[in-house]
Amino acid sequence: MTTVRFGTTTFNFGLPLLIGLLLLVGLTGCASQDIHRKDGLSSARTFNPANLAKGEIDMVAELHQREALKSLRLLSEKLYRRNPQELRKSGHASTAAACERIFEQIPGWTDKSAPIPSWEEHFKLTFQEDYSGDRVRTFMTALTSMLMAAYDYKTAFFLTDSLSAQKLYNSARNLEVAVWKLSNAQSTHGAKLLISNSMDGEVANLSFEREFGKLIAQQDMLALVIEDRSNRSISRVFQNAAAFVFLPL
Repeated sequence: MTTVRFGTTTFNFGLPLLIGLLLLVGLTGCASQDIHRKDGLSSARTFNPANLAKGEIDMVAELHQREALKSLRLLSEKLYRRNPQELRKSGHASTAAACERIFEQIPGWTDKSAPIPSWEEHFKLTFQEDYSGDRVRTFMTALTSMLMAAYDYKTAFFLTDSLSAQKLYNSARNLEVAVWKLSNAQSTHGAKLLISNSMDGEVANLSFEREFGKLIAQQDMLALVIEDRSNRSISRVFQNAAAFVFLPL
């Protein structure tokens, strides 16, 4: 028996219990070490009473979605920089303002106060040669709407919610189709409709490929987590990216 004093109060602990308490304190201390990102943001989360109605999987889903949307915003910025003619079409003076216009749509989709665009139609419109609109906005709206469809257009998840592993898996395959089209779509004169990765005659720029790869991996990993927790197997299909055909969500 070991005696421990906290202030004026004395507690008597058996050795196994004392060791367990010390381990718990140590683990709590480790868990409180926040991650500080390059952009100055921290991983620390303030306490929210709503979190009491969330399971671990709900918090994991929110984290994956948040990171996926960050990737989409970064890709939007990069596409506008690589395609300045599309920024001019957007009617905005800055890349930041043009990107904000894309992502400010999400709250309206979530609370159903705004119509949800058809992501399949937006993908097709992006690569029509005679399309005169802002291809970056159209393409990124399609990607964002498609990804949000995999989360049932929700940004907060609770114990009563149930995500579909199949939708998340399908969204990853659809991302692969969209990336292939982005990299290969050309006009009848051989010019790229949207410039992303570059290889020929330039310094290699594969940053788009890396960011899309991370995004696809995030969706696949969450799909596997949901599949494991729900005991509902994903139907895995071969997708021909060149056919520009998407899986349903």
